[in-house]
Amino acid sequence: MPDFTAEQLRFLHRYGFDELLFQSWRSRVRDGSLSRASNVVRGELRPPPPGAIRPLPDKNGNEYRDLVRLGEAAIARGEVGVVVLNGGMATRFGGVVKGIVDALPGRSFLALRAADVLRTQQRCGGRIDLFVMNSFATEAATKDHFAAHDNFGLAADQVHHFNQFVAARLTPEGEVFHDEGGHISPYATGHGDFAPALRASEVLQRFRARGGRVLFAANVDNLGARISPLLIGMHLQSGLPMTVEVAPKWPGDVGGSPFVLDGRLQLIEQIRYPEDFDADMVDVFNTNTFYFDAAALDRDFDLGWHYVEKKVGNARVVQIERLIGELTRHLDAQFVKVKRTGLDNRFLPVKTPEDLQAAREEIAELYAEPA
Repeated sequence: MPDFTAEQLRFLHRYGFDELLFQSWRSRVRDGSLSRASNVVRGELRPPPPGAIRPLPDKNGNEYRDLVRLGEAAIARGEVGVVVLNGGMATRFGGVVKGIVDALPGRSFLALRAADVLRTQQRCGGRIDLFVMNSFATEAATKDHFAAHDNFGLAADQVHHFNQFVAARLTPEGEVFHDEGGHISPYATGHGDFAPALRASEVLQRFRARGGRVLFAANVDNLGARISPLLIGMHLQSGLPMTVEVAPKWPGDVGGSPFVLDGRLQLIEQIRYPEDFDADMVDVFNTNTFYFDAAALDRDFDLGWHYVEKKVGNARVVQIERLIGELTRHLDAQFVKVKRTGLDNRFLPVKTPEDLQAAREEIAELYAEPA
């Protein structure tokens, strides 16, 4: 029996399914060379040296004002684009497309993103293109949502949708997984699809051709990640192709952090930590909020593929995914420590409906219209 029917293959190929790559994953899962153990870093993880994590400048200082002006000027020239990572499977949000859920009454997560773009344009001038990375599971509902709300006031040619890639879940033995109804179980292959998917869709090249220079990327569910002329200015001033926002680590936080590996400061996600590793040697962690020089993304990257186990019903399944933070293995990056409290909060993730209920008052404060 073939792995996929013709209809299944048509669906998978629509989202960039790579059959040869998929078969190599199957072989490697079978022989054990792709496993939880293969995720683990080879080499010693050391904390960032003193001064490697850049603090925010004093709001009352000249440096702060100069950086804000630098970022505002880039926005006014139309050099800045915003990427919303709106893919994945929404498995922790009741199986609905999170981006179209109301974060505030009558205002969805994506509506708030668009409002942030409009407000920044009004303040700084210029044009900010909005790029929405969808998955097969979020594409249709997201596009319908934008169409039903007339792009939330943005011009039609300002909003660009592109899709991350797809694969089929495996069994732990390396076979194609089928659910109780005999259906394959497709999934999106991780936010590490960002750079190759942006390039494959050609929206990156069109952005650059229009004079686009900087892309600000963040998860759709991190409502703290608003457009910041200050941080855009800090990115431009650094002269580096990538900037990473990191937040103070609080008890119970789950996620990767910056470490020195093989002489390079880079993001290492939790699934890559050695067993019994003390991650608390670093007091900040990754918010999945980034700034990129668009030109630096216009090439191929050899990002790693990682083994992830999930539950589908009562079955244990395997997904092979890649991570956006692994771009720090290839691009020199600065790391900036941002705030996660008050009106300057830049890290307010909403992973579950319960998170949303708890955060609504803070979200309303962050997105209140100026008096």
